[in-house]
Amino acid sequence: MSTPTAALAAQGVSIWLDDLSRQRITTGNLAQLIETRDVTGVTTNPTIFQGAISAGIGYEEAIAAQAAAGASVDDAIFAITTTDVRDASDIFRPIYDATSGVDGRVSIEVSPDLAHDTDATVAQAKELHAAVDRDNVLIKIPATLAGIPAITEVIGAGISVNVTLIFSLERYDLVIDAYLAGLEKAQAAGLDLSKIHSVASFFVSRVDTEVDKRLAAIGSDEAKALSSKAGLANARLAYELFEKRFAESRATDLVAAGANVQRPLWASTGVKDPALPDTLYVTGLVAPGTVNTMPEKTLEATFDHAEITGDTVTAAYADAHDVFDRLADVGIDLVDVTEVLEVEGVDKFIASWHDLQQTVKDALEDAAKGADA
Repeated sequence: MSTPTAALAAQGVSIWLDDLSRQRITTGNLAQLIETRDVTGVTTNPTIFQGAISAGIGYEEAIAAQAAAGASVDDAIFAITTTDVRDASDIFRPIYDATSGVDGRVSIEVSPDLAHDTDATVAQAKELHAAVDRDNVLIKIPATLAGIPAITEVIGAGISVNVTLIFSLERYDLVIDAYLAGLEKAQAAGLDLSKIHSVASFFVSRVDTEVDKRLAAIGSDEAKALSSKAGLANARLAYELFEKRFAESRATDLVAAGANVQRPLWASTGVKDPALPDTLYVTGLVAPGTVNTMPEKTLEATFDHAEITGDTVTAAYADAHDVFDRLADVGIDLVDVTEVLEVEGVDKFIASWHDLQQTVKDALEDAAKGADA
């Protein structure tokens, strides 16, 4: 009998796990999720690595080796995280081969401390790509204003990119431009465009969290009626923009030359309001050629009881535009919402990164003391 995750995959949605740890790799858990939950990729971010490494399980040997080598905190983090991503990439390699590079992908993010530094982002993206040394790695670059030109440079160098922290349609439009400009740069350099892949990670639940807070403060019946509608509407209009932009001659000419479209990826798909269905940001965003990256809790809920009824995006464009109009009518400034969310998103990842640095610093010091004892 087909499972909901298999049904979702059959609709053209790639299911990626939004989590990675050494324990998932060594216990066979990751391989099991591929086999039983139709998982075809993994995404990571500073918060995920901070949680995994601070738990400590499975990292004792790696920390001890880094301490013995006298590694700095940042060098130890670089070595540990790239090793996890490399090993996960090897697990996903058969999927990568079977899908001609579309899936079987593992993402690793440049340091969030570099989110507003274009040149440093480009340099670290290249460094991460070389260190992981696997065809199926995706380097995550945030869609900050400094990140946009970095995307072009990294794509232009032939490196596949996961563009992260996209909240607004306006910024997404710039992301598409950056990707196409990168492909043009790669084409001019004689690179094989078919080897370059990209996803554009559009964040969903955080939009509802921020908008719903503002709707509650307005308090009118019209405002309350719009609760928990902004996230899906925003993502659906992103897919409408994706369809429009990749049907234009600039994109179709590149695709004709062997390039891949940049797939929309739905991120932040864990439901934060317990009053909402726990698969809302899965079942409401079914569309061909997309990726949904899910925390394990959302993945299990989807596998257990999600009702996959087919495409829930392309027939909903008119409704999504109506939601945006009504939000404006009650006084919600979506430009301000998405600007606030971008700043918060970067700040949260920076905080997680600094927590990770402190965790590794403490672990290295403990390991060094243990070796001296």
